[in-house]
Amino acid sequence: MTGPSDPARPRVRSRFDPFRPLDMLTSLWSATAMVPVNSGAAAAYRTLFVTMRRLVVGRRLTVALDQDDVTMTVTEVESRLDVRALSVGQLGDVTLVARDIRWRSAAFDNATVVLRNVHMKPSAPPVLVAAPVEVTLEVPATALTELLTVAAPRLLGELRPDGTARLRLLRRPGLGHVDVTPRLDGATLWLHPRTLGLGGTRWRLPKRAPAYPLRLPALTHALTVTDVAVGPDVVRLSATVPQWHAEMPRKRLEDIITHLSVTGVVVNLSRLGRLW
Repeated sequence: MTGPSDPARPRVRSRFDPFRPLDMLTSLWSATAMVPVNSGAAAAYRTLFVTMRRLVVGRRLTVALDQDDVTMTVTEVESRLDVRALSVGQLGDVTLVARDIRWRSAAFDNATVVLRNVHMKPSAPPVLVAAPVEVTLEVPATALTELLTVAAPRLLGELRPDGTARLRLLRRPGLGHVDVTPRLDGATLWLHPRTLGLGGTRWRLPKRAPAYPLRLPALTHALTVTDVAVGPDVVRLSATVPQWHAEMPRKRLEDIITHLSVTGVVVNLSRLGRLW
């Protein structure tokens, strides 16, 4: 006969229940319209965050963005969860990292989304809020070529290791080139010429040389481009959304968790309705 501490006795693991934190939060939200301040609320929010991270990381997700869908593989979901802040529904800054992103006909290697000041308002229904949302998108060099093809059909572009872009004539690429640096002004990307190359000779151009404007395509969901940086074989595009919010009634949270709990399939959150 084996005792409770006998190593031969099999251990019974508690069953993972993704809906347990919802039961805790539902009672808190329905009890008062004010933000609950207690350790129970902190434990519920922490458990919900950990549960969602467990279900999302490594998954292939499809999410609705305005009239289009974006599909991605989530690789990281991180936040420094503070007990005092969690007790009033404050999750702080949440960072999400994704790879292999597909949006419309475009493909992107990596993206990082930082949701600042994430908090839950226990209204009816509860509302999840983040302000602002910062997005950094790594655009492959082929996307710059495609953009130039649309905006300037006669030019051929390539990225340089020194952070510049090199432009050539599409029909006569061996004739010469112009090295340019990008500068963002609103929704327009200005390409400022820096050097002119003809054969083996290069000339530094004056700072007052006229720049070439490229109108950036409209982004989805109130994204405003804030910076463009050129690196070897990649363009880093930074954008912000002033505020993001999503109504999160229990039914929607249950539907999201149910869909995420199904393993081995692409999770299409677009079918659950718009999340803002």
